[in-house]
Amino acid sequence: MASEEGFDLSRLSASQQEALQQYTDVTSQEIKDAVPLLERSQWNVQIAIAKFFDGEGPDPVAEAQAAQDRIPRASARHENLHESFLDAGNRPNRTRRPQTDAAPRVVPQPPVVHPTPFLATILFAPFRFGYRVFANLFKLVSFFLSFLPQSLRPQFVASSISKGLGQTSGRRVTLPKETARRFRRDFEEEYGAHGLPFFEDGHAQALDTAKRDLKFLLTVLISPEHDDTAFFIRNTLLSPEVVGFINDPANNIIIWGGNVLDSEAYQVAREYNCVKYPFSCLVCLTPKEGTTRMGIVKRLVGPMTPASFLTGIQAAITKYGPDLNGVRAERAAQEMARNLRSQQDSAYERSLAADRERARQKREAAAAAAAAEKRAREEAEAAARLQKLRQQWREWRASTIAPEPAAGAKDAVRLALNMPVSSGAGRVVRRFAMQTTMEELYAFVECHDLLQDPSSDKRAEKPQGYDHKYEFTISSVMPRETFEPSESTTVGEKMGRGGNLVVEDITPEDGDVE
Repeated sequence: MASEEGFDLSRLSASQQEALQQYTDVTSQEIKDAVPLLERSQWNVQIAIAKFFDGEGPDPVAEAQAAQDRIPRASARHENLHESFLDAGNRPNRTRRPQTDAAPRVVPQPPVVHPTPFLATILFAPFRFGYRVFANLFKLVSFFLSFLPQSLRPQFVASSISKGLGQTSGRRVTLPKETARRFRRDFEEEYGAHGLPFFEDGHAQALDTAKRDLKFLLTVLISPEHDDTAFFIRNTLLSPEVVGFINDPANNIIIWGGNVLDSEAYQVAREYNCVKYPFSCLVCLTPKEGTTRMGIVKRLVGPMTPASFLTGIQAAITKYGPDLNGVRAERAAQEMARNLRSQQDSAYERSLAADRERARQKREAAAAAAAAEKRAREEAEAAARLQKLRQQWREWRASTIAPEPAAGAKDAVRLALNMPVSSGAGRVVRRFAMQTTMEELYAFVECHDLLQDPSSDKRAEKPQGYDHKYEFTISSVMPRETFEPSESTTVGEKMGRGGNLVVEDITPEDGDVE
């Protein structure tokens, strides 16, 4: 294989090249730096990724574990003497037992009370009456015995009352979150301020949180009626070294406490096979036994010193911590790959959106240009059509203008028209009949060039649907008066026997003002 960046990849095996490819896809690190890191991690991609993102440090346990994973061997079994006897009894079945006991997810269930049949109530009424009498007498005796010193007080009194007579503390069944708050409040009232961060929700929620965040769940169950409870809490659980160890974020510990007098804690004690108090157990995800399996990795039963308590927890964390680190690194790699894919998809969507926007703008520009071209063409055609109709009207109107009266006619009006400069006609003098309307005078000015052209004698037809508008005005000089092209007003009425008139073009500004 060809070398990349000065490093020869041909000396790597196929599995090592695959591990290198997976590592560089996630971290984008240079190959010359990636190969030494993978070699120090025994070519384990998960450990190498964890070292890249979390910082490389001495981790002999993880590297040794990675080296052992590469050697095909039967997985080690962790069992105690009791499990060995059970496995020996089931040896003909040859079924493998899990390395750890499963940690059940305990959801508190309200107690179910079944109504007693009426006939059974009648039959057992004498027995219930005798039971109550005996219970009251026993409580009376235990009350008087409670005044004796604790060393002389019989140990069976309190347990007999709670177990034999079924007495409870009268604690009301509440929601898991309220039960957790009540436990914390009672714990602080009994043992004072403490630094233990008890989980403020149900045990099932604490188990789900530990599973999601890849942390250790430390479950502590206490019984107020047990003589060793106060000693264990004051001297072991609340010792500075234990509190500091639990609060250390590096240990990833979630602590949940419960009083067995509460319904939820009692159900947890039954599911976790608690036979002696105080009871503590450490639970975590066990990837080697199942990707979603939560197992009990350590049980701590009865009173013990802080050193023994911490030793048991530390041993379990040391044993199962690398597995959680591997899963955490794998999740980090998956999250990074997912983020990378998300960023790539987002960049692709942005590029696609930009291309769509450019295409839309291009289409809109082309459509606008086509619309403008079409509008210009239509306007030009309309202007040409209007000009054609105007010219046809001028030819028709020129053929309808009355001829100039004779020079000796007495009813003629002599007018001097100062034509506009644009026409090039200058000053035009012509005689009109007295009955000539002002509209015909306008028509004469409009068709003056056609009247002067001898070739325009042919008669044209009047255009249909055309309304002609004059683009000039005719005004008198002194006094100045502008005349409208009226068909009812005659030239004789306005000018008498003659006069001077001025023809002025209507500018666009004048048209707007008008």
